[in-house]
Amino acid sequence: MSTRGGILSAIRANQPELTVLPDVEPLKAYANKENLLAQFTTIATNIGAKIYEAKNLAEVKSVIQNNFGADVKIISTISELSDIADTKEYLNDLPVQLADVELTILQSDLAVAENSAIWITEDQMGQRVLPFITQHLAIIVNAKNIVATMHDAYSSIGITTQGFGAFIAGPSKTADIEQSLVIGAHGPRSMSLFLLTGD
Repeated sequence: MSTRGGILSAIRANQPELTVLPDVEPLKAYANKENLLAQFTTIATNIGAKIYEAKNLAEVKSVIQNNFGADVKIISTISELSDIADTKEYLNDLPVQLADVELTILQSDLAVAENSAIWITEDQMGQRVLPFITQHLAIIVNAKNIVATMHDAYSSIGITTQGFGAFIAGPSKTADIEQSLVIGAHGPRSMSLFLLTGD
């Protein structure tokens, strides 16, 4: 038997016993299901995100127009925002051509209160690189789509046909250098979350 074969045989012979996964139901009792919006907002703010409550997309547009100049490059996958952002042309761009995007506006169908993570699918991104290459990231999510825990989120996602997706929480950051927190180190310098509270 070769050395490689001996190693693989040893690995196969020393597999640990299967262990039953822990029951996470008791943990869900600690989730603040009565006030998910407040819990989500508190955690998102603590990790550097800016939170805006809006009744509709018109209010979202108003905030964006007040915070970003008309001459900056704004991209969105939301067709209703075509008057303030490029919603189609960017789809034909190579990732390197998106390096000058100042703001990307995306929409999500799922947010998590326990860590303020937002689930974004490939379809919602338009291009996989967009949420990571943009200077500033804005995500719109309905407050009704906030779940308590990541366990709830994974149950909600289930088996998906999406080829790619990501949980995103807050702007990019690192604290590796001299134990000093640096926000916007290797991705978006800011993250704005628009929580739709209208009916």
